[in-house]
Amino acid sequence: MRLTSGPASVGELSEPFAIAMPTLLQHVRVLEKSGLIETEKIGRVRTCSLKADILTETEQWLASQRAIWEQRLDRMETYVVALEETRVKNVEDK
Repeated sequence: MRLTSGPASVGELSEPFAIAMPTLLQHVRVLEKSGLIETEKIGRVRTCSLKADILTETEQWLASQRAIWEQRLDRMETYVVALEETRVKNVEDK
């Protein structure tokens, strides 16, 4: 969330967390490898920047997946309701 406000050094990013710097750097590396952030090291300071275009692509992909799964779940709900109606009808007919 911090990077949505603009670039920040790893030190700034670590301030709100009670974790060791090596652990935070592991998280930074994972985010960098995934393409969500980019880093630049100037001297001893590593600055992280959010790559918003990647987040937009990810959000679009997630939205399409959400639509697919909502359709599947709607079809499953229709099927389950129909099964229940059949079960109730069969019980009433006995």
